[in-house]
Amino acid sequence: MKNFTLILFTLLFMSNITISGQEYRFPLYNGVIPNSKPSDIKENVEKRDIIWISNVTVPDIAVYLPVKRYATGQAVVICPGGGYGGLAYDLEGTDFARFLNSIGIAGIVLKYRMPLKESNLEPHKSPLMDAQQAIRIVRMNALKWNIDPGKIGIMGSSAGGHLASTAGTHFDYGNKSAKDSIGMMSCRPDFMILVYPVITFADSATHIGSKTNLLGENPGKELVKYYSSELQVKEDTPPTFIVHATNDSTVPVADALLMYNALHKKKIPVEMHILSEGGHGFGLGLNNEHIAGWTNSLKVWLLNLNSKK
Repeated sequence: MKNFTLILFTLLFMSNITISGQEYRFPLYNGVIPNSKPSDIKENVEKRDIIWISNVTVPDIAVYLPVKRYATGQAVVICPGGGYGGLAYDLEGTDFARFLNSIGIAGIVLKYRMPLKESNLEPHKSPLMDAQQAIRIVRMNALKWNIDPGKIGIMGSSAGGHLASTAGTHFDYGNKSAKDSIGMMSCRPDFMILVYPVITFADSATHIGSKTNLLGENPGKELVKYYSSELQVKEDTPPTFIVHATNDSTVPVADALLMYNALHKKKIPVEMHILSEGGHGFGLGLNNEHIAGWTNSLKVWLLNLNSKK
């Protein structure tokens, strides 16, 4: 009987390993991290009502894969928000990954570098560089992770939404002269999901904290324009889903409207949901059925998008 109990416990333990084995963590770069410089800054993780990570200098991705039987082939690189001063890692990262898994979609949580002048050569370049690298890595590993390389999107909330929209307006289709195979992969996302996003640095609707943290106190006009996503939409900008709350007093809904109008003008397929409540940072909105309804709209949009490819 004791042996049977031990065998049963072992099988259950091994089963748990297999289940948790669906989460993988990978560094973004092998060897020297590009655009970085040596510093004494140490990453800080605070476990408050959310997990808050600051001083990120070594970027990585956490890969959450859905049950293979129900996988749609879609994947989403997720950029948590935090004003380019930190990351709301669970609220706008791992929670989204698990939700996506529940509808058959792989979720890849990006822990991107903060634009700190102490640890970056050109601080404003590092977050976008990390987002592009994450997309390339997912595309490189698509077959291994049961992902369609033509169905890889990017998602971001607040300043993470700014990063996602920047990745969706600044990309390449692969550098054929790159020194490694990852660099040869396209970093164009196939779709964007923008959740109460910071969009503009050129309009009065800008979120000053995000702008200052990314670009510094007195950025030049060209830099401001480059990082104002509504001014960077092109004919090959990917289809986009946007959700924002009217009563957001941190990042005004005007940001989302600027992006919607820019996409619509270029005839890029775009769907936008404006909630009457929710404020800023509602995440999945689990404590309010009305707010949480946006995730069902996202599910339908993603399934519809998937059926067209």
